[in-house]
Amino acid sequence: MPRILTRENAIRWAPLLVLLALIVLFTAINPSFLSQRNFARIAIAATPALMVAVGVTFIIVMGSIDLSMEGVVSLTAVLFCFLMLALGGTLASGGWIAIPVILAVGAAVGLVNGLIHVKLKIPSFMASLALGFVGTGAAILLTGGDIVKFNDPTFRALLTWRILGFPLMVYVAGLCLVLAWFIQAHTRLGRYFYAVGGGEELAHASGVRVRQVRMAGFSLAGFFYAIAAILQVAKLGQAESVTGSNFMFMSITSVVVGGVALWGGVGGVWNTLVGVLIVAVINNGMVVIGLPDFLQAAVLGLLVIIAVILSTDRRSVAFVK
Repeated sequence: MPRILTRENAIRWAPLLVLLALIVLFTAINPSFLSQRNFARIAIAATPALMVAVGVTFIIVMGSIDLSMEGVVSLTAVLFCFLMLALGGTLASGGWIAIPVILAVGAAVGLVNGLIHVKLKIPSFMASLALGFVGTGAAILLTGGDIVKFNDPTFRALLTWRILGFPLMVYVAGLCLVLAWFIQAHTRLGRYFYAVGGGEELAHASGVRVRQVRMAGFSLAGFFYAIAAILQVAKLGQAESVTGSNFMFMSITSVVVGGVALWGGVGGVWNTLVGVLIVAVINNGMVVIGLPDFLQAAVLGLLVIIAVILSTDRRSVAFVK
């Protein structure tokens, strides 16, 4: 009979246990935390961040890093608003065309990111960081520092139309998460991500076209960043050059806290979902219990470190870079 209480199982389920412990802790301090309305607030706050985190999950599973998400989200959000306005400002007037176009733009920007990384042999963190600044700069250039707004009730239904108390955008993000899981678990590309992350030279010797896989991974990440941008516009009703701010810390922290190894080959999108919820619950819980603003960032940092310690199998790592 297989043993259930093993060290491997404890490590595997630690992020979920951390999430449940946080919910119990904040509920004990303030019972209103455990209400449907508050869970809906957590879901709304976490939805765009989840899409960004899912995108960067594919990159981290490959053993690389992507820091372009803030610039890509800002640029695609601004472009989406401009395109919607150019097409009449509503989905019914033809604005729906903006959605597939912006998703393609996000994938194209991600592909450029991958090309710079692979073809020019620039480390992924440097190539993506630079491209992120380019994206933010382009968003500033397009908007002139102003806010771009459009008000289409049909599009805003992503936020305003609720099913079982949760807005439609949460279910859209759920479907995108299932799509990401399908790519990860049931496609050759998904298996290649793990092969590259587990050992690039071995993957190359096994016939995996590592360079093409890396470029495809960055393009896929850009696609999910564009989804995040569209959902962020639905949430805010506007876009500007800082629409993507804070997504870098939120997404990478969530991926690591959820149990995806930074050295590659370990974890997946379900780990990322738990990690995003952990960070979102910590953020929301600090507000619900009335923690002063000037303490929230420091407490968030400390709780994230504790969550990583509890959810990471450090004994399996020879050294930490």
